[in-house]
Order: sequence, then structure tokens, then C-alpha cells
Amino acid sequence: MSADCLFCKIIAGEVPSTEVYSDDAVYAFRDINPQARVHVLVVPREHHEDAEALAGDPGLLSSVLKAGAEVARVEGVRESGFRFVFNTGDDACRTVFHAHLHVLGGEQLAGFGR
Repeated sequence: MSADCLFCKIIAGEVPSTEVYSDDAVYAFRDINPQARVHVLVVPREHHEDAEALAGDPGLLSSVLKAGAEVARVEGVRESGFRFVFNTGDDACRTVFHAHLHVLGGEQLAGFGR
């Protein structure tokens, strides 16, 4: 845990959040500024600064992705479609320095990669 990290504080229960999914490796909660009808953040309980750092722990990265798929199922967007997004670096507009996966769906998302 990093003492000054917002997501570490959320995981520790020091900052309130709306839980969507939780297991020993990850915690998933609703984004407070949703960009889609479904917008859930999946964060590893272990602090990693970003997705690039998280890639150094393939088992934990896999746990984050599996949890994202479970969030999509729980939120009812698995069949209609969903998007996974990691933001890493300044140009990606990362604002919290704790690796986190955005799970977005529940509506037609803006075109990307078409």
C-alpha cells in the first residue's frame, strides 16, 4: 500500500466507494465520473504504478483481466459488448498512479479502431 495513493485508500476502506466485485487479488468499484452507463474500475490490491508496471506480474495482470470480465458479466454488458482501457502516461490522461482497468459498456461507445 502506498500511503498517498487514492486507490490504496479506497481498497483499505479509508475512502468510500461502491463495490461491484472483490476477491483476494482485486477490488472493483464504480467510477465517480462515469464515461459510459457502465464504468467500473478494477484495481489490484497490490500497488503497481501503472499497467506497464503491472505487466511485470503476469499472474496479477491476469487476475485483473479476469475480474474485468466478471464485472462485465455482473453488470450485464458481456453479451452486448464492453471495452477494457488502461491509461498509462501523461498523454493518456492518467490521473491516479495506481494501475487500474476501466470496464466500459452499457451503451454504444464512441468509435475506436474502426
